[in-house]
Amino acid sequence: QVQLVESGGGLVQAGGSLRLSCAASGRTSGISVMGWFRQAPGKEREFVGAISWRGDSTYHADSVKGRFTISRDNAKKTVYLQMNSLKPEDTAVYYCAADRSLGTIRSIVHYDYWGQGTQVTVSS
Repeated sequence: QVQLVESGGGLVQAGGSLRLSCAASGRTSGISVMGWFRQAPGKEREFVGAISWRGDSTYHADSVKGRFTISRDNAKKTVYLQMNSLKPEDTAVYYCAADRSLGTIRSIVHYDYWGQGTQVTVSS
């Protein structure tokens, strides 16, 4: 099993920045990809970005390209989501996810492990 714990959410004004963290523990040796998703009230959970656990591959949703950046620290088993130029429409609960295989990494159903989520609220 893999446990994921997100942190770093909060309230920020439009145009501001936040950095989310996702710490992985447990049987992490087999992880191939970690992703970030978000879910706004009344909406479906959507892909934000993903990063391969090995190598340098990163993926970002079009809605966040140029504003959000995913990175990782393998020694700390932690993935980060740096969010800049935040907009009110970025308000959502942000979830970290992990899976042991690469593939349809933009799909919710691809991931076996999920964190509990962290709230991000952007005020106008």
